[in-house]
Amino acid sequence: MSGSARVVLVTGASSGIGEAVVRQAAARGDHVVLLARGREALERVASDCERLGAASVLVAPADVGDDAEVATAVSAVIARHGRLDVVVSCAGVVAYGRIPDVPADVFDGVVTTNLLGPVNLVRHVLPLLRQQDAGSVVLVGSVIGHIGVPDMAAYVVSKWGVRGLVRQLRVDNRDRPGLRIGYVAPGGVDTPIYRQAATYGDSVGRPPFPVSSPERIARRVLEVADHPRRSGQVGIGNNVIRLGFTTLPWVYDRLVGPLFTVVAQDLVAPVVHGPGNVLATRQEHNALRGKQGSALLGMVANLVALASRRFRRRS
Repeated sequence: MSGSARVVLVTGASSGIGEAVVRQAAARGDHVVLLARGREALERVASDCERLGAASVLVAPADVGDDAEVATAVSAVIARHGRLDVVVSCAGVVAYGRIPDVPADVFDGVVTTNLLGPVNLVRHVLPLLRQQDAGSVVLVGSVIGHIGVPDMAAYVVSKWGVRGLVRQLRVDNRDRPGLRIGYVAPGGVDTPIYRQAATYGDSVGRPPFPVSSPERIARRVLEVADHPRRSGQVGIGNNVIRLGFTTLPWVYDRLVGPLFTVVAQDLVAPVVHGPGNVLATRQEHNALRGKQGSALLGMVANLVALASRRFRRRS
């Protein structure tokens, strides 16, 4: 797919990895289609894409969890361009808390956005891609789609489902060798998703060490669109975690709780319970990066906080 400008549709394009993908596609001169819930945030990114050199920019506000809205957005793209070359599913939300503590509508909202959203997307782009017998679909999952972690049941379930969806799409579309199905599974990424998360536990989340930039994940996404064999994990840390989960489950299950507390939570930040951006967009918090500072310093702060708690309990 090198040479002429491609038509690249990205969900979750108003923040984080999705924003990084459309920026990089724009910089190489592609036609970019930006899909997310909030028009205002999309317009901000669209202006940047025009400045970066996009062949054209189309803003398509839609909630990926709403099949009718996705259908309308995809129809608008086809009406304008007549084709699709790259479709990237990045839209995602997070909820922290155990299953009994997370309200049903919030739990369902995470699964709807993260899993049914990609289903809705492929439902409407696949007929054209199959007719073309050309193009790529890349679904962005997570290392958490390969393991279990505490207090993130909704996210874990949704991302395991994304991985199953990828395999199913590959099986169902083997009769179209020109249609490529890719998958990218990041670990911790410096995006606003953690501060935007629904929170019903005792602490807030943060990107675990080692933390990747959204630009790094975006580069892998666009590489996978052209070369699906590069699909999979981003970062050696993911492979180490997965190895422990699959080969030493009894060790993993004993260690994941305390390690997750230190590595993937912020024990210092104030805890504000609520649905975050799961049920409705909070465009004012959308951005390319999360700006949460050094993950290593965050781990040190967590260890100090834990030591202080133990000291207070003993005194």
